[in-house]
Amino acid sequence: MTILTLSKLTKRYGGTTVLDEVSLDIAAGERVALLGHNGAGKSTLMKLVLGLIHADGGRIEVAGHAPGSAVARSLTAYLAENAAFHPAITGREQLCYYLRLRGQPVKQADELLEKVGLADAATRRIGTYSKGMRQRVGLAQALIGNPRLMVLDEPTSGLDPVSRREFYALLDELAAKGTAVLLSSHALSELEARTDRMVILAKGKQVAQGTLADLRSDAALPLTVTIFPKAEQAPQVAEAFPEAQIFEDRVTFTCAPDEKLAVLERIVALRGHIADYDLHAATLDDLYSHISRRVA
Repeated sequence: MTILTLSKLTKRYGGTTVLDEVSLDIAAGERVALLGHNGAGKSTLMKLVLGLIHADGGRIEVAGHAPGSAVARSLTAYLAENAAFHPAITGREQLCYYLRLRGQPVKQADELLEKVGLADAATRRIGTYSKGMRQRVGLAQALIGNPRLMVLDEPTSGLDPVSRREFYALLDELAAKGTAVLLSSHALSELEARTDRMVILAKGKQVAQGTLADLRSDAALPLTVTIFPKAEQAPQVAEAFPEAQIFEDRVTFTCAPDEKLAVLERIVALRGHIADYDLHAATLDDLYSHISRRVA
């Protein structure tokens, strides 16, 4: 089932087009990363999805409903990059307030705080919280009501590595239950294994979309091969790979994606001289840089 539909979405401010006919569908349980430079149109797109501003062209639907409508609001959760709360109230009081706003039982506050790792800080004033802890409060409020669509703007901002893993584990759990997730982040490396699809914006235009494998196939960037010879076997390995750069403890070269199997066969043929090898495909950072340069 499709939860979010964007069709030729366009937004202008005066004579400037900040979104230019962007189209995107997100299905139930799908996690989609929205990527782009500052000013690419990511925040504008999210505001349109939330119904905070109106489009100048195209169509948006949240599970078949207009963004900003009562039904769409009840189905959608949002977490801003810099979550701000009143410093004088406790984490539990803040969650109780949000639960009442959403028409949910306030007894859920402690369960939500425990889910985001703030059970021990529930009675502390938010003014004593770190930035990462405040971000967890924001995540807790986004979990209220089992939303069908989560819109997350730089959601791991301020979180330490352990908290980031826990955050994405929560997203995995929500997606498994059918929640659609649209998130933006500049931390590209953490998105590779945690999202199903990427959408890249540049100057308001949608310039790429697909899985990591799709983007790699389209970019056709070379793979990096590193071979670690056994002791005193470097000359034999270097002779077999004349295209490589020779270092003290390794031999390194690149190959086209369609040459990968042929390279592996060459490595296997030298297995008596090789201690180990690594083969690295283009990362999401590499792909994003390549696509950005191509667009420019």
